Amino acid sequence: MADAAARPGRTDWRALAVLLAGACIIGLSPILVRLSETGSAAAGFWRLAFALPLLALMTVRNAGSLGRPSRMALLAGVFFALDLGFWHYGIHYTSVTNATVLSNLTPVVVTAFAWIFLRQRPAALFLVAVALGVGGASLMALEKGGGALVNQPLGDALSLFTALWYALYFLAMAEGRKSETTSRLMFWVSAVGAPLILSAALLLREPILPASTRGWGALVGLGLMHVAGQGSIAWAMGRLPTSTASVVVLIQPIVAAYLGWILFVEPLGPLQALGAVVTLAGVVLAQWASRPRAG
Repeated sequence: MADAAARPGRTDWRALAVLLAGACIIGLSPILVRLSETGSAAAGFWRLAFALPLLALMTVRNAGSLGRPSRMALLAGVFFALDLGFWHYGIHYTSVTNATVLSNLTPVVVTAFAWIFLRQRPAALFLVAVALGVGGASLMALEKGGGALVNQPLGDALSLFTALWYALYFLAMAEGRKSETTSRLMFWVSAVGAPLILSAALLLREPILPASTRGWGALVGLGLMHVAGQGSIAWAMGRLPTSTASVVVLIQPIVAAYLGWILFVEPLGPLQALGAVVTLAGVVLAQWASRPRAG
C-alpha cells in the first residue's frame, strides 16, 4: 500500500469501498478468536505477531525501510492494545448485549471529540445517522440475549472504555495517515501493541499456545485478517472523514452475526435482522450526510 494521504474535494468512492471491505474482513475476528484455543488477550497478541512479518515486508517494499515509529503510531499502538484487551474481557464479564452496545459507542465518542476539540460541528443529519448505526447494533445485541454475568459492573466499564480506546485509535490513525504510508503506520502500531497485550495475557495467566493445528490456523487467520482488514481501514481513513469512517465500521457486528449463523448455526432472529437493516441505513445516511456540497 504505497500511498500518500489525500483529502479530495469530492466523495472518494474507492476509499469508501475499501473501508467497507476492511470492516467486513474485521467481522471475521470473533469467529477466529473463538477457534483460537487461547486466552482472549493471547489471541490479540498472536493476531499482531503474525501480522508483523507481512507488514514489515510491505513497508520495506513500499518505503525502503521500516524507519522509526512516529508519535501517532506509538499512541495508536497503545490504544489498539487497550481496545483488544478491554473488548475481550468486557465480553467475558458482562452480558453480550451490554458489551456489544457499549463498545459500539465509538462513533459517538469520535463525533463528540471532533465537535468539541476540532470545532467540526456535525450536520444534524449525520447525528441521526450515528443514532441509527448505534441503535441498529444495539438491536442486534438484544436479540442475542444476556449471557452469563460474571461481574456486570466491571464488564460494563471495560466495554465502555473499549469504545473510548477504539475512538482514540481511530483519531490517532487518522492523524498519522496525514504524513505516513499505511503499511509503515500499521507495522509500528502492531509492533507497539503486541508486547503490551502479551504482557496482559501473561499477567492474567491465560493459555498462550493453542492445543491443535486448528487453533494455530485460526491465529494465522487473525494475522492475515489484521493486515487486510485494519490495513484497508487505515488506508481509507487517509481519504475519508474520521467520523464517517467510525460509523461505516459498525457493519462489523453484522458480518460477525451472519458468519455465526452460517458457521455455527447460531440463531438469527427478527431483531438481529432488523438491527442489521437499521445499522446499514445509518451507514448509508452517514455517507450521504458527509458528502461534499456543490459550490
